[in-house]
Amino acid sequence: MRKPIIAGNWKMFKTIAESVAFVNEVKGKAEVSGVESVLCAPYTNLPALVEAVKGTEIKVGAQNMHWEENGAFTGEISGVMLKDLGVHYVILGHSERRQYFAETDETVNKKTLAAFNYGITPIVCVGEKLEEREAGQTKEVCRVQTEGALKGLSAEQAAQTVIAYEPIWAIGTGKSSTADDANEVIAYIREVVKSLYNEQTAEALRIQYGGSVKPNNVSEYMQQSDIDGALVGGASLEPASYIALVEGAK
Repeated sequence: MRKPIIAGNWKMFKTIAESVAFVNEVKGKAEVSGVESVLCAPYTNLPALVEAVKGTEIKVGAQNMHWEENGAFTGEISGVMLKDLGVHYVILGHSERRQYFAETDETVNKKTLAAFNYGITPIVCVGEKLEEREAGQTKEVCRVQTEGALKGLSAEQAAQTVIAYEPIWAIGTGKSSTADDANEVIAYIREVVKSLYNEQTAEALRIQYGGSVKPNNVSEYMQQSDIDGALVGGASLEPASYIALVEGAK
């Protein structure tokens, strides 16, 4: 049985003080039995967040990392640095990283491999643009991105990976894929993983949906056969909303 995971992606929001206040608000409320709660915050907030969640079941994640351990990469953060902080998760290949910062399937794969080197679980984002969806290319895009991200991973590592299916046209737009449509694509991604490895690996791997997920629709997604949680942007920024998202994943 796959444990549902609700991961808040705060993007470029919240100061250190705001992050700590958020945790103090959700402690004991966003810790629901059988659901994993994760907060993915800007780099500056990570040390304070890791300290704030101590004694809780809430995990902390970063929003990106470099694939090298160290080097002349101004402005970057490495996996060894995140491990040193006590970070459990890292989002890789988010569409905003691909769009604005030239992320490719190759760089996502390098980062995914590096994450495992440091004991950090990658949340790998895949998803199609609106024009790709309208051209009937959704599954092909997701197949290529999934295969690219998992290249070189062992079956054990693949099973531990979290994939987030995020149709780009649904991120921050208020539009969302229907639960049935999202489940169809996610079930297909699971079949891709099965073809790369085996059924056991595919059944163990958790696949989230992301794209305008809110407290009023999260349970609809969670009732689907293959959706194992959500990667949530705007709706994860307010404590009450985040608590409702986690409760809706039960």
